[in-house]
Amino acid sequence: MTLDVITHELLDGTTHGFFTRLGGASSGVFAGLNCGFGSSDQHDIVAINRARVAKQMGVPSDALVGVHQFHSADVVTVTQPTADKPKADALVTATKGIALSVLTADCQPVLFADQTAGVIGAAHAGWQGALNGVLDATVDAMVALGAQRGDIVAVIGPSISQRSYEVGPEFAERFIDEDHDNARFFANGIGDKMQFDLPAFGLARLRAAGVNDAAWSRHCTYSDPDRFYSYRRSVHKKEADYGRLIAAICL
Repeated sequence: MTLDVITHELLDGTTHGFFTRLGGASSGVFAGLNCGFGSSDQHDIVAINRARVAKQMGVPSDALVGVHQFHSADVVTVTQPTADKPKADALVTATKGIALSVLTADCQPVLFADQTAGVIGAAHAGWQGALNGVLDATVDAMVALGAQRGDIVAVIGPSISQRSYEVGPEFAERFIDEDHDNARFFANGIGDKMQFDLPAFGLARLRAAGVNDAAWSRHCTYSDPDRFYSYRRSVHKKEADYGRLIAAICL
């Protein structure tokens, strides 16, 4: 089956994609293109899925580079293809032929590019990483490689939308305590619950970091099970595990 890849005009000129779950070799709750070795899916099957992604990106499998994600603001600079997965939640490079990748299942996958400088980045930005500054740190790391803040563009791929992201009052308080203006990312829900707009928060952090051109693809992972994996949906359905979507970019 052909892979289903979402692209965005802001990143035209780079090879990039937010891959959906369609076109993979996994089965069961992982059915489709599960690219997460951290899942309980068969390792060999995940490797097949990742090889399909690498082929789509036009790079060897060992040039599809990722990190051991842990909801941090840590960024690594990649200079050559490597099988190592350092603990971090974002990657940047100025080296051609390397596909930077992140895994998500409701969190924001964010792809960056300064095509004039020849610098790209990829970040995994859940609520914790975004609040702690992973998007800001990715921009800083790109600038350290020669990018210009005003020339960087960024696209947030499929992630959980506000209508599907119910949180408790203590969650909202954490954001508002950090900055009272963060109240704008919450809407009233049922009872004392709130609805959090993660993509809007991500876009605001990107713009505050100096990224003038930023966009969300407007795909909700939770509400479209045919195309996307979702951690929250898997919890609500009491499934044992969930697949991981991959997003990648290459110069």
